[in-house]
Amino acid sequence: MNFFVGGIDTDCGKTAVTALISKYLLSIGYTVITQKPVQTGCEKVADDIKFHRKTEGRNFLEEDYNGLTCRYLFKYPASPHLSAMMENVKIDPQLIFNDSQALQSKYQVVLTEGAGGLYVPLYGDYYTIDYIKNYNLNLVLVTSSKLGSINHALLSIEACKARAINLHSVIYNYLPNWDKVISPESEKRIEQFAHKMYPNSKFYAVPTVDNFENKIVEFKDFI
Repeated sequence: MNFFVGGIDTDCGKTAVTALISKYLLSIGYTVITQKPVQTGCEKVADDIKFHRKTEGRNFLEEDYNGLTCRYLFKYPASPHLSAMMENVKIDPQLIFNDSQALQSKYQVVLTEGAGGLYVPLYGDYYTIDYIKNYNLNLVLVTSSKLGSINHALLSIEACKARAINLHSVIYNYLPNWDKVISPESEKRIEQFAHKMYPNSKFYAVPTVDNFENKIVEFKDFI
């Protein structure tokens, strides 16, 4: 099973959520690996993969060292297409999918974390949402508690519906700035809209986690 963890925008919590889902599935007996196909703003090691492994309580895996979990690593912290252009590289979606397939041959679950929001370009006019659609991936959409999340989340869900993308689940992330007045309302609005557009989709809320390494957040019936 391959799940694509996408977000409504940058810094909505995809990395933390990906790591927490992986940790939970590992805790109930699944073999799981996370993948960050495109990472910008890093050298030598993908920061997000490093965070995943630390949260899971695992060291780097063989697939981390041989590049299967992060094919494209760019130094400049920008949109993937721009960071790639700066290093004279064109991102090839087929190679990313091939890596996912190779990981699936060994692991029961592959969690592929995207970069930024659904309309982040990988090259030219080819966007992340195109990759999800073209390869018929199950989308896990991460939303957040910050002001503006209702608009971003609902537009993202509507874009998925228009493209007939399989929205597996929506995850409302309490980080980075849960507010006792705003957040409960935005969570309710996003959940209602998601279930209206995708009646069979799952919805999870991830509370603030102070210590990722010692905390397991449950994602019941995720598989």
